[in-house]
Amino acid sequence: MKLHHVIESQQFSVPALMELFSRTMQMEKIVRRGGTKDYENKLMATLFYEPSTRTRFSFEAAMVRLGGKVLSTESAMEFSSAVSGEFLEDTIRIVGNYCDVVVLRHTEEGGAARAAAVSPVPVINAGDSAGGQHPTQALLDLYTIYHECKTMDGLSVLLIGALDTGRTARSLAYLLSKFERVKLYFLAPREMQIKPDILKHLDEHNVTYELLSRPGNVLSQVDVIYQTRINRERLERTDVDLRQYNIDETVLHSIKRDAIILHPLPRSVEIDPAVDRDPRAAYFRQAQNGLYVRMALLSMIFDSEELSLT
Repeated sequence: MKLHHVIESQQFSVPALMELFSRTMQMEKIVRRGGTKDYENKLMATLFYEPSTRTRFSFEAAMVRLGGKVLSTESAMEFSSAVSGEFLEDTIRIVGNYCDVVVLRHTEEGGAARAAAVSPVPVINAGDSAGGQHPTQALLDLYTIYHECKTMDGLSVLLIGALDTGRTARSLAYLLSKFERVKLYFLAPREMQIKPDILKHLDEHNVTYELLSRPGNVLSQVDVIYQTRINRERLERTDVDLRQYNIDETVLHSIKRDAIILHPLPRSVEIDPAVDRDPRAAYFRQAQNGLYVRMALLSMIFDSEELSLT
Protein backbone atom coordinates (compact mmCIF):
# COMPACT_ATOMS: atom_id res chain seq x y z
CA MET A 1 0.00 0.00 0.00
CA LYS A 2 1.23 3.50 -0.86
CA LEU A 3 0.52 5.89 1.99
CA HIS A 4 0.95 9.66 1.93
CA HIS A 5 -1.21 11.87 4.17
CA VAL A 6 -3.17 10.34 7.09
CA ILE A 7 -6.21 12.57 7.52
CA GLU A 8 -9.25 10.42 8.28
CA SER A 9 -10.19 6.87 9.18
CA GLN A 10 -12.26 6.37 6.04
CA GLN A 11 -9.18 6.37 3.84
CA PHE A 12 -8.04 2.95 5.09
CA SER A 13 -9.25 -0.20 3.33
CA VAL A 14 -9.33 -3.58 5.08
CA PRO A 15 -6.25 -4.82 3.16
CA ALA A 16 -4.41 -1.63 4.15
CA LEU A 17 -5.36 -2.18 7.78
CA MET A 18 -4.13 -5.77 7.67
CA GLU A 19 -0.84 -4.59 6.16
CA LEU A 20 -0.52 -2.00 8.92
CA PHE A 21 -1.25 -4.61 11.61
CA SER A 22 1.32 -7.00 10.18
CA ARG A 23 3.93 -4.28 10.21
CA THR A 24 2.86 -3.28 13.74
CA MET A 25 3.70 -6.78 14.99
CA GLN A 26 7.15 -6.43 13.43
CA MET A 27 7.63 -3.09 15.18
CA GLU A 28 6.89 -4.66 18.57
CA LYS A 29 9.79 -7.05 17.98
CA ILE A 30 12.02 -4.16 16.86
CA VAL A 31 11.29 -2.24 20.06
CA ARG A 32 12.19 -5.29 22.17
CA ARG A 33 15.67 -5.27 20.67
CA GLY A 34 16.09 -1.52 21.20
CA GLY A 35 14.91 -0.06 17.91
CA THR A 36 16.35 0.27 14.41
CA LYS A 37 18.45 2.73 12.41
CA ASP A 38 16.55 2.11 9.15
CA TYR A 39 15.14 5.65 9.09
CA GLU A 40 18.05 7.58 10.58
CA ASN A 41 17.93 10.07 7.69
CA LYS A 42 14.32 11.03 8.44
CA LEU A 43 13.09 14.02 10.42
CA MET A 44 9.60 14.39 11.90
CA ALA A 45 8.01 17.66 13.06
CA THR A 46 5.28 17.51 15.72
CA LEU A 47 3.14 20.63 15.58
CA PHE A 48 0.53 20.64 18.37
CA TYR A 49 -1.87 23.57 18.71
CA GLU A 50 -3.31 21.99 21.85
CA PRO A 51 -1.48 19.89 24.45
CA SER A 52 -1.44 16.10 24.33
CA THR A 53 1.12 14.18 26.34
CA ARG A 54 0.27 10.65 25.14
CA THR A 55 -0.12 11.29 21.42
CA ARG A 56 2.91 13.57 21.11
CA PHE A 57 5.21 11.37 23.20
CA SER A 58 3.98 8.28 21.37
CA PHE A 59 4.82 9.77 17.97
CA GLU A 60 8.16 11.11 19.13
CA ALA A 61 9.12 7.80 20.74
CA ALA A 62 8.07 6.02 17.54
CA MET A 63 10.32 8.25 15.44
CA VAL A 64 13.30 7.80 17.76
CA ARG A 65 12.82 4.01 17.85
CA LEU A 66 12.90 4.07 14.03
CA GLY A 67 16.26 5.84 14.19
CA GLY A 68 14.95 9.24 13.09
CA LYS A 69 14.96 12.67 14.70
CA VAL A 70 12.26 15.01 15.97
CA LEU A 71 11.44 18.72 15.84
CA SER A 72 8.77 19.43 18.43
CA THR A 73 6.42 22.08 19.77
CA GLU A 74 3.69 21.13 22.22
CA SER A 75 1.83 24.46 22.41
CA ALA A 76 2.06 25.90 18.91
CA MET A 77 -0.90 28.19 19.53
CA GLU A 78 1.07 29.93 22.27
CA PHE A 79 4.69 29.50 21.23
CA SER A 80 4.63 29.95 17.46
CA SER A 81 3.81 32.61 14.89
CA ALA A 82 0.14 31.68 15.33
CA VAL A 83 0.25 34.19 18.21
CA SER A 84 0.78 36.95 15.65
CA GLY A 85 -1.95 35.59 13.41
CA GLU A 86 0.01 33.46 10.94
CA PHE A 87 -2.24 31.26 8.81
CA LEU A 88 -1.96 27.50 9.38
CA GLU A 89 -1.28 27.04 5.66
CA ASP A 90 1.73 29.36 5.82
CA THR A 91 3.12 27.58 8.88
CA ILE A 92 2.82 24.20 7.15
CA ARG A 93 4.48 25.46 3.96
CA ILE A 94 7.47 26.57 6.02
CA VAL A 95 7.72 23.70 8.50
CA GLY A 96 7.28 21.19 5.67
CA ASN A 97 10.54 22.42 4.17
CA TYR A 98 12.41 21.44 7.34
CA CYS A 99 11.28 17.84 7.74
CA ASP A 100 10.03 14.65 6.07
CA VAL A 101 6.64 14.39 7.82
CA VAL A 102 4.44 16.71 9.91
CA VAL A 103 2.32 15.37 12.78
CA LEU A 104 -0.37 17.98 13.41
CA ARG A 105 -2.90 18.46 16.17
CA HIS A 106 -5.12 21.41 15.45
CA THR A 107 -7.94 23.22 17.24
CA GLU A 108 -10.18 23.43 14.18
CA GLU A 109 -12.13 20.60 12.57
CA GLY A 110 -10.64 20.07 9.13
CA GLY A 111 -7.31 21.62 10.13
CA ALA A 112 -5.34 18.55 9.03
CA ALA A 113 -7.02 18.52 5.60
CA ARG A 114 -6.19 22.20 5.15
CA ALA A 115 -2.58 21.48 6.06
CA ALA A 116 -2.34 18.50 3.72
CA ALA A 117 -3.62 20.59 0.80
CA VAL A 118 -0.49 22.78 0.88
CA SER A 119 2.16 20.69 2.60
CA PRO A 120 5.30 19.68 0.67
CA VAL A 121 5.56 16.54 2.88
CA PRO A 122 3.06 14.03 4.32
CA VAL A 123 0.77 15.27 7.10
CA ILE A 124 -0.57 13.02 9.86
CA ASN A 125 -3.72 14.13 11.66
CA ALA A 126 -3.09 13.79 15.41
CA GLY A 127 -6.55 15.12 16.25
CA ASP A 128 -8.49 18.04 14.83
CA SER A 129 -10.91 19.67 17.23
CA ALA A 130 -13.76 18.18 19.25
CA GLY A 131 -16.11 16.49 16.80
CA GLY A 132 -13.38 16.01 14.21
CA GLN A 133 -11.19 12.93 13.85
CA HIS A 134 -8.19 11.26 15.45
CA PRO A 135 -7.33 8.51 12.96
CA THR A 136 -4.09 7.26 14.50
CA GLN A 137 -5.82 6.78 17.86
CA ALA A 138 -8.54 4.82 16.07
CA LEU A 139 -5.91 2.71 14.31
CA LEU A 140 -4.27 1.75 17.60
CA ASP A 141 -7.71 1.11 19.11
CA LEU A 142 -8.61 -1.16 16.22
CA TYR A 143 -5.28 -2.96 16.40
CA THR A 144 -5.82 -3.57 20.12
CA ILE A 145 -9.24 -5.07 19.43
CA TYR A 146 -7.77 -7.24 16.66
CA HIS A 147 -4.84 -8.33 18.84
CA GLU A 148 -6.94 -9.08 21.94
CA CYS A 149 -9.99 -10.63 20.24
CA LYS A 150 -8.07 -12.38 17.39
CA THR A 151 -10.72 -11.25 14.90
CA MET A 152 -12.79 -8.24 13.86
CA ASP A 153 -15.71 -9.89 12.09
CA GLY A 154 -18.86 -10.47 14.12
CA LEU A 155 -17.82 -8.42 17.15
CA SER A 156 -20.25 -6.34 19.18
CA VAL A 157 -18.79 -3.06 20.43
CA LEU A 158 -20.21 -0.66 23.01
CA LEU A 159 -19.02 2.97 22.83
CA ILE A 160 -19.76 5.07 25.93
CA GLY A 161 -19.39 8.78 26.66
CA ALA A 162 -19.74 12.19 25.04
CA LEU A 163 -19.99 10.64 21.58
CA ASP A 164 -21.15 13.73 19.71
CA THR A 165 -17.79 15.47 20.11
CA GLY A 166 -15.66 12.40 20.84
CA ARG A 167 -13.22 12.32 17.94
CA THR A 168 -11.73 8.99 19.07
CA ALA A 169 -15.12 7.25 19.15
CA ARG A 170 -16.16 8.83 15.85
CA SER A 171 -12.93 7.71 14.14
CA LEU A 172 -13.22 4.20 15.53
CA ALA A 173 -16.83 3.88 14.32
CA TYR A 174 -15.66 4.61 10.78
CA LEU A 175 -13.03 1.86 10.99
CA LEU A 176 -15.33 -0.72 12.58
CA SER A 177 -17.84 -0.21 9.76
CA LYS A 178 -15.40 -1.89 7.36
CA PHE A 179 -15.77 -5.35 8.91
CA GLU A 180 -18.41 -8.04 8.52
CA ARG A 181 -21.32 -8.50 10.96
CA VAL A 182 -20.05 -5.89 13.43
CA LYS A 183 -22.74 -4.48 15.71
CA LEU A 184 -22.27 -1.12 17.43
CA TYR A 185 -24.01 0.21 20.54
CA PHE A 186 -23.77 3.93 21.34
CA LEU A 187 -24.44 4.69 25.01
CA ALA A 188 -24.62 8.37 25.95
CA PRO A 189 -26.86 11.01 27.50
CA ARG A 190 -29.33 12.14 24.84
CA GLU A 191 -27.62 15.48 24.23
CA MET A 192 -24.26 13.74 23.73
CA GLN A 193 -25.36 10.92 21.43
CA ILE A 194 -23.39 10.12 18.27
CA LYS A 195 -24.03 12.57 15.42
CA PRO A 196 -26.17 11.81 12.36
CA ASP A 197 -23.16 11.89 10.00
CA ILE A 198 -21.78 8.73 11.62
CA LEU A 199 -25.19 7.04 11.56
CA LYS A 200 -25.60 7.92 7.88
CA HIS A 201 -22.24 6.30 7.15
CA LEU A 202 -23.21 3.17 9.10
CA ASP A 203 -26.52 2.95 7.23
CA GLU A 204 -24.72 3.24 3.90
CA HIS A 205 -22.45 0.36 4.90
CA ASN A 206 -25.26 -1.82 6.32
CA VAL A 207 -23.84 -1.78 9.85
CA THR A 208 -26.25 -2.69 12.64
CA TYR A 209 -26.35 -0.26 15.57
CA GLU A 210 -28.43 0.83 18.55
CA LEU A 211 -28.63 4.18 20.34
CA LEU A 212 -28.95 3.92 24.12
CA SER A 213 -29.32 6.45 26.93
CA ARG A 214 -29.25 3.80 29.68
CA PRO A 215 -27.03 0.72 29.83
CA GLY A 216 -29.77 -1.83 30.55
CA ASN A 217 -28.33 -5.30 29.93
CA VAL A 218 -26.08 -4.34 27.01
CA LEU A 219 -22.91 -4.70 29.10
CA SER A 220 -23.44 -8.45 29.30
CA GLN A 221 -23.79 -8.77 25.50
CA VAL A 222 -20.75 -7.00 24.06
CA ASP A 223 -17.23 -8.13 23.26
CA VAL A 224 -15.62 -4.70 23.51
CA ILE A 225 -16.40 -1.75 25.80
CA TYR A 226 -14.90 1.53 24.61
CA GLN A 227 -15.18 3.99 27.49
CA THR A 228 -14.70 7.77 27.17
CA ARG A 229 -15.32 10.75 29.42
CA ILE A 230 -18.52 12.74 29.99
CA ASN A 231 -18.30 16.36 31.13
CA ARG A 232 -21.20 17.11 33.47
CA GLU A 233 -21.17 20.80 32.56
CA ARG A 234 -22.37 19.89 29.06
CA LEU A 235 -25.53 18.21 30.34
CA GLU A 236 -28.79 20.04 29.77
CA ARG A 237 -30.43 18.25 32.73
CA THR A 238 -29.26 18.19 36.34
CA ASP A 239 -30.95 14.90 37.25
CA VAL A 240 -28.75 12.62 35.11
CA ASP A 241 -26.82 10.09 37.18
CA LEU A 242 -23.48 9.81 35.40
CA ARG A 243 -22.50 6.79 37.48
CA GLN A 244 -24.60 4.62 35.14
CA TYR A 245 -22.01 5.32 32.42
CA ASN A 246 -19.02 4.40 34.61
CA ILE A 247 -17.17 1.12 35.01
CA ASP A 248 -16.36 -0.15 38.49
CA GLU A 249 -15.85 -3.53 40.12
CA THR A 250 -19.62 -4.10 40.24
CA VAL A 251 -19.85 -3.74 36.46
CA LEU A 252 -17.10 -6.33 36.03
CA HIS A 253 -19.47 -9.00 37.35
CA SER A 254 -21.94 -8.35 34.53
CA ILE A 255 -19.66 -8.32 31.47
CA LYS A 256 -18.43 -11.28 29.45
CA ARG A 257 -15.49 -13.26 30.81
CA ASP A 258 -13.56 -12.62 27.59
CA ALA A 259 -14.68 -9.03 26.96
CA ILE A 260 -12.12 -6.22 26.85
CA ILE A 261 -12.34 -2.68 28.23
CA LEU A 262 -10.68 0.13 26.29
CA HIS A 263 -10.21 3.84 26.95
CA PRO A 264 -8.25 6.37 24.83
CA LEU A 265 -7.06 8.06 28.06
CA PRO A 266 -6.71 10.22 30.05
CA ARG A 267 -9.46 8.96 32.33
CA SER A 268 -11.24 10.53 35.26
CA VAL A 269 -14.00 8.94 37.34
CA GLU A 270 -15.46 6.91 34.46
CA ILE A 271 -13.20 3.91 35.20
CA ASP A 272 -12.49 3.05 38.82
CA PRO A 273 -8.74 2.38 39.37
CA ALA A 274 -9.75 -0.90 41.01
CA VAL A 275 -10.73 -2.14 37.53
CA ASP A 276 -7.08 -1.94 36.47
CA ARG A 277 -6.34 -5.27 38.17
CA ASP A 278 -8.82 -7.14 35.99
CA PRO A 279 -7.22 -8.84 32.92
CA ARG A 280 -10.09 -7.54 30.80
CA ALA A 281 -8.87 -3.98 31.39
CA ALA A 282 -6.85 -3.49 28.22
CA TYR A 283 -6.41 0.30 28.17
CA PHE A 284 -2.77 0.36 29.26
CA ARG A 285 -1.94 -2.34 26.71
CA GLN A 286 -3.89 -0.20 24.25
CA ALA A 287 -1.70 2.83 25.04
CA GLN A 288 1.46 0.73 24.59
CA ASN A 289 0.21 -0.41 21.19
CA GLY A 290 0.16 3.24 20.16
CA LEU A 291 3.94 3.19 19.94
CA TYR A 292 4.01 0.15 17.64
CA VAL A 293 1.15 1.32 15.42
CA ARG A 294 2.68 4.77 14.94
CA MET A 295 6.06 3.25 14.16
CA ALA A 296 4.37 1.09 11.53
CA LEU A 297 2.47 4.04 10.12
CA LEU A 298 5.58 6.23 9.86
CA SER A 299 7.55 3.45 8.22
CA MET A 300 4.78 2.92 5.64
CA ILE A 301 4.78 6.63 4.82
CA PHE A 302 8.56 6.80 4.49
CA ASP A 303 8.68 3.65 2.36
CA SER A 304 5.94 5.01 0.12
CA GLU A 305 7.86 8.26 -0.34
CA GLU A 306 10.99 6.35 -1.30
CA LEU A 307 9.03 4.29 -3.83
CA SER A 308 7.58 7.43 -5.42
CA LEU A 309 11.10 8.76 -5.97
CA THR A 310 12.29 5.63 -7.81
